[in-house]
Amino acid sequence: MRLPIDPQADRARRAWVACPGCDDARGCVTCSERRNCSEHWRYLISNEGARVHLQCPACAHTWTWDTRPDSGRRTA
Repeated sequence: MRLPIDPQADRARRAWVACPGCDDARGCVTCSERRNCSEHWRYLISNEGARVHLQCPACAHTWTWDTRPDSGRRTA
């Protein structure tokens, strides 16, 4: 079941990280160079300190990403 895009989603608040749900950026030259791609970005829904809540516009997957360097990164 595909979830709807979160009502808090705003194109002006974006993040450029890989989606663990669909991996739609695989093979993208711009993404592989770690540059801001115009196609493969994520909605930045909200944050709690270093933890950001994201949603993929391609597959609507939602997850939390811990941005601290020593973290395991994805938390759910």
